[in-house]
Amino acid sequence: MNQNDKSCNSKKCASKEHIKGICCNVKNCIHHDCDTYCTADQIAVGPSSATSSAETVCATFKERK
Repeated sequence: MNQNDKSCNSKKCASKEHIKGICCNVKNCIHHDCDTYCTADQIAVGPSSATSSAETVCATFKERK
């Protein structure tokens, strides 16, 4: 994170508890809340065949409509 980003653990979201230690900037996901928080009960990241971070995706993502 750069200096202008807010810390993931600086505050709790008012609407739902966030996953501590998980930063997310995907604002069009239904699990995104506040600034950089994921409010899903758990996350799944894959695929298992990934060899770099560029090849990974959050399988928990659901588009906010």
